Amino acid sequence: MYIAWSNFTPISAIIGGALIGIAASLLLAGLGRIAGITGIVADALKLKESDFLWRLCFIAGLVAAPSCYLLFSPLPLSEVATDWPTILAAGLIVGFGSRLGSGCTSGHGVCGISRGSKRSILATMLFMLTGFITVFVVRHLFA
Repeated sequence: MYIAWSNFTPISAIIGGALIGIAASLLLAGLGRIAGITGIVADALKLKESDFLWRLCFIAGLVAAPSCYLLFSPLPLSEVATDWPTILAAGLIVGFGSRLGSGCTSGHGVCGISRGSKRSILATMLFMLTGFITVFVVRHLFA
């Protein structure tokens, strides 16, 4: 994967982060639900009629967001330098881990930390530590 750091725009990053925080706060205040993507998608797949509609709308918003972005600017170029079996295996591992950890990075990192959840703070610290170790191993030990 290549990231064009020269195109980093802190203002749009701050605005995007604020919008995520506002949306998560509105979901918590309005419906009493946490905006963790893994939980929202997993529970939507159970097709429980009582809360299916808001979950479907949330997922539709995630899918529609890049299309709305395209109205104002082209999507940033991204390149994944690996094959589909590796991508699928990585996705399954991440999905399994997020269910095992009772949430994903968005649920723990954005919503859990803001609520002061000790479990989410610890989970986010472990996510970050694992990421740091993985980057070190891949870039310095396997390079």
